[in-house]
Amino acid sequence: MTLTPIGLPLLAALLLSAASPAIADDEEKVFGWVEKATLEPWGVEVKAKLDSGALTSSLDARDIETFEKNGEEWVRFRLRLEDEASGETFTERMELPLYRDLRVRGAGGRDERPVVLMNVCLGDTVYEEQFGLRDREEMNYPLLLGRRSIGHLGLLDVRETFLSEPDCDEDSPFVAHDPDEDD
Repeated sequence: MTLTPIGLPLLAALLLSAASPAIADDEEKVFGWVEKATLEPWGVEVKAKLDSGALTSSLDARDIETFEKNGEEWVRFRLRLEDEASGETFTERMELPLYRDLRVRGAGGRDERPVVLMNVCLGDTVYEEQFGLRDREEMNYPLLLGRRSIGHLGLLDVRETFLSEPDCDEDSPFVAHDPDEDD
């Protein structure tokens, strides 16, 4: 059998699809290394960096403090985000249950951050994810999605950006946080 220049790419595509059914699946979503996402339920649109080097997602938060409420640990913080869709500044004071504490080691030393569960929309789906809270004002992206979150999304194409638009409403699919994935 002789392969023509057109036949070779077709053969390669067939071999790849046979070897990797996840890639051949038309239902598999593909996201770029930077995407637009909305924080729910407010619908505020932010740029999100999908970072496979981070395990836990991170959200820009200010005035972070933990406190006790009804015998449980909670976190009080303030969101101050630029809404990419409107250009306006979105500000919200929040109190959420503390999900866990996150210990981070980096070039700047060790740091401990509170983690909360929040909802984020990517594409047409709302995901309940863990977010470590920290001041990301000096960072390019107010929202960083780590491997735990990326694993729920689909495929990550590190060569591309903005492959999807957040489009969620009350009828959107919802992926609840699975505590068994915390390990």
